[in-house]
Amino acid sequence: MNELLLAIPFGIAIGLAVGMVGGGGAVLAVPVLVYVVGLDVHEATTVSLAVVAAAAATGATVQVRHGAVCWTSAAWFAGAAATGSLVGAVANQAVGGAVLLFVFAGVMLLAARATWQRAGQPAAAVGGCPQARAQVLVPLGLLVGGITGLVGVGGGFLVVPVLAVWLSFGMREAMGTSMVIVGIVSLAGLAAHLAAGGEMDWPVALVMGGATIAGALAGPSLADRLPLKTLGRGFATLVAAVAVGVAAATVAGVAV
Repeated sequence: MNELLLAIPFGIAIGLAVGMVGGGGAVLAVPVLVYVVGLDVHEATTVSLAVVAAAAATGATVQVRHGAVCWTSAAWFAGAAATGSLVGAVANQAVGGAVLLFVFAGVMLLAARATWQRAGQPAAAVGGCPQARAQVLVPLGLLVGGITGLVGVGGGFLVVPVLAVWLSFGMREAMGTSMVIVGIVSLAGLAAHLAAGGEMDWPVALVMGGATIAGALAGPSLADRLPLKTLGRGFATLVAAVAVGVAAATVAGVAV
């Protein structure tokens, strides 16, 4: 019961992160589920996907209403990522818990670096959706999907900078499109995990998922009150610190 109660504030925090920075809060879900709630690493990655899907779906609904989703690009990216998540989910069941946590720590450091760099970039002056480029979107989708299935993250920390910096999306459209992609990919990864025999702690998933939805609804309005650079770099610092903590705990043999 205490673990369920602890899941509520952390779920809200994860939802706030997703709603405020357009993705990336998922990297905090697995450490919380392992070190705070006490789940096994493999089960934590499965529950994390359910939590991330709830947050992304909530954020995507808001972005769709604002017309900030580039649907053709989202379809190419998400379709490829859903395929990649199947491979990642199979690998998840075959890899030991310590290896997963080390890989996860590496992914978190990538998330921190990408978020820090994006925070230093001026938002695109002109919004809008560029032409969908399947030859770029499909391989990137496969990569993000594989990471999603393996370590239980939505991949938004990679999707947003790729869309905004590499593919010249307007920042608003990058964030909105990322929400849709992450929602679809997380659901595909969750289905793949369950099909591959992954276990789901439904009480934890429902409690944390509900708290995450609440945070995701509040996130956009809070983000409007903070400078993008301050917000992004503060979050990047937090993610990097958690990554170091996860790696250190794994070396020490904690929760492996």
